[in-house]
Amino acid sequence: MKKEYDFSKGERGRFYRPGARLHLPVYLEPQIQARLATAARKRGEDLGTLVNKLLRHEIDLAEALR
Repeated sequence: MKKEYDFSKGERGRFYRPGARLHLPVYLEPQIQARLATAARKRGEDLGTLVNKLLRHEIDLAEALR
C-alpha cells in the first residue's frame, strides 16, 4: 500500500446509484448448507428461496414473542 494516493483527478459520486440494492453474501456452515440444499432439492426450490422462507418464519416467531 502506498503512503499517499493522489485523488486530485477523482470525481465525487461517480459510482453512486440512487436506489441501488446491496446484496450481502451469507456464508453457511458446510453441514447446514448441505442439509438445506437437500431440503431445497426435495421441494424443487432454489436454496436461496428456502433460506429466505426459513428466515421470514423465524422473524415472525421472534416478533410474536415480543
